[in-house]
Amino acid sequence: MQKQQQSQLEFIALMASLMSLVALSIDALLPALEQIGLSVGIQNSNDNQLLVTMIFLGLGFGQLISGSLSDSLGRKPVIYYGFALFVIASFICVTTQSLELMIVGRILQGIGLSAPRTISVAIIRDSFSGDYMAKIMSFIVVVFILVPIVAPAIGKIILDAYGWRFIFYSQLIYGAVIITWFWKRQKETLKAEDKKKLSTRLFIDGTKEFIKHKQAVIFTLIGGFIMGAFMVYLSASQKIFEEQYLLKEEFPYIFAGLAISVGLATFLNGTLVMKYGMLKLVQVFTVLFTLVPLVYIVFFSGKENPSIYILLVFCALQFFSIGFLFGNLRALAMEPIGHIAGIGSAINGFISTIMAVPIAIFIGRYITTTALPLFIGFFICGLVSLFLLFILKRK
Repeated sequence: MQKQQQSQLEFIALMASLMSLVALSIDALLPALEQIGLSVGIQNSNDNQLLVTMIFLGLGFGQLISGSLSDSLGRKPVIYYGFALFVIASFICVTTQSLELMIVGRILQGIGLSAPRTISVAIIRDSFSGDYMAKIMSFIVVVFILVPIVAPAIGKIILDAYGWRFIFYSQLIYGAVIITWFWKRQKETLKAEDKKKLSTRLFIDGTKEFIKHKQAVIFTLIGGFIMGAFMVYLSASQKIFEEQYLLKEEFPYIFAGLAISVGLATFLNGTLVMKYGMLKLVQVFTVLFTLVPLVYIVFFSGKENPSIYILLVFCALQFFSIGFLFGNLRALAMEPIGHIAGIGSAINGFISTIMAVPIAIFIGRYITTTALPLFIGFFICGLVSLFLLFILKRK
C-alpha cells in the first residue's frame, strides 16, 4: 500500500513530473541542435548527437551518487541537491561558446537530474511492490511520455521566438515549479530505521547484494540494450528527419506522433500487466522489438530510404513495443531488491545507461545517408535481449 497521504493520482503526477525533467532537458533541445552546434563551433553535424548522449553519461554516473546518498540521507534532500547542480550546469550551457564546456555542462546537467530520476523510482518502490508497482510505473510513464510529445514543439516555438538559450531558461522555470510541489506535498518515504550509515562500504555492499539477484542483473542488462537502441533514435532523429527527409518544420510533430505510440503502449500495459504479468509481456514484446527491424532490414537493406510514411509505420511499431518494455524491465529488476531500493535503483540505472551511451554513439556514427543503421541497431540489441531472456529462463 502507498504510504503517502496525498491521493494516488497526485502521487503519479508528481513522480512523472520529476522524471519528466530529464525528458524535457533532452527533447526540447532536439530542434535546436543545429543552432547550438553552430554557436559552439561544431564542424561535423554528427557531433551534434553529443549534446544528447553526454547528458545520459552524466545520468549514468550520477545515479551511483544520488542512489547511495538517498539510502543514508533520505530521498528528499538528495533531490534538492541534484536540482541545485542542474541549475548551475544550465547556466554553464547558456554562457559557453565552446563545445568542450557545453559537453561539461550537459554532463553536469545529467548528474544533477540523476537525483529526481533515480530517487523517484526508489520512492515508488518504497510505496508499492509486485505487479501493482508495475501498474503504477505504467501510469507514471504515460504522464512522463506527454513531455516528449510536446517538448520538441515547445522547443521549436521558443527557438524561433527567443533563441536556443531560452530553452534552458524554460527548463529551469519548470523545474522550480516541480521541486516546490515536491517539497510541499511529498513526505519522506525512507523510514528512519531503514537508513544506512553513509560510508564507502554502502555502495560496495549494495553492489554485492545486487549481483546476488540474477533477475535484477539480467533485466538491468536487457534494459541497457533497449535503452541504447532508443537512445540512438533520440540522438539521430533530428538528422534523419531534418537532413535525410528534409522535414525541418515537421520534425517536432513527427517526434510527437511517435511518442504517442510509446504512451499508448504504456497505458495499455497498466491494464494488461495485472492480467498477464510483467514477465510475459516482456517476453512477447522483446520478440516484437526484434522482428520489426528484421523486416525493415530484409526489405530496405542496400536501398535508399523508403517513403516517410513507411518509415513512420516501422518506427511506430518499434516504439509501441518499447512502451511495454521500459516500465516492466525496470520493475522486474527492482522487484527482488526492495530492501536496497535506493542503491539498487542507482545500480540499475547506472549499468543500463552506461551500456546505452556507447551503443548510441557507435551506431549513431553510421547514420549518414539512410536510416538503415538505426534498424540494424534495433535488431542487434533485440537479439541480445532475447538471448538474455533465454539464459534467465534456463536458470
